[in-house]
Amino acid sequence: MEKDLSNYRRSYEKSALTESVISNNPMQLFQTWFYEVENSESSEEHNAMTVSTIGLDGFPKNRVVLLKKYTEEGFIFYTNYNSEKGKAIAENSNVCISFFWPVMERQIIIKGKAEKINQNLSDGYFESRPDGSKLGAIVSNQSMVIPSREFLENKLKNLEEELSGKEIIRPDYWGGYIVKPIVMEFWQGRPNRLHDRIRYSLEENFEWRIERLAP
Repeated sequence: MEKDLSNYRRSYEKSALTESVISNNPMQLFQTWFYEVENSESSEEHNAMTVSTIGLDGFPKNRVVLLKKYTEEGFIFYTNYNSEKGKAIAENSNVCISFFWPVMERQIIIKGKAEKINQNLSDGYFESRPDGSKLGAIVSNQSMVIPSREFLENKLKNLEEELSGKEIIRPDYWGGYIVKPIVMEFWQGRPNRLHDRIRYSLEENFEWRIERLAP
């Protein structure tokens, strides 16, 4: 099987990223870019991000999850703590997250440390979810091998009957992580592959060093 993709080309010409328009704080620039992609013509999930971890087998692994909140401290997402990514984070909290917004010809690559958020914050988010999503989080032993799709659906049906009319409580193996950035790189597509790349690196005094990278 072979397919030549060498002629897949486009010219990136929608915007520019110059030192005159950026903030001293990368989270402020992230917020600006996020607002701009939210207000663009794209109807995609703008909060979809790739989370990369180093697995227990020594291999990196990427998967797409949904960003549920960002603050001055970092980026929050939710998952099963016993999942493959949860076990990887427990062993090595160094992670990388990235956003790709083709409608704006932009991407952001973020290196940081992942840590569990406070239980009350996970409780609050879990309570806000639809009942179906709550039950799904409980019945799925995420990343574990299961015998069939029917096994999962039967498990859900039994749990629905068991908890009918009752409050659905967050299981202690499910909750949020916050990724606290130490490096944030902003990439803006430009013509002739001379893309703009601006990197923020957190220094010991908690100030951000700003550098331009060659494309």
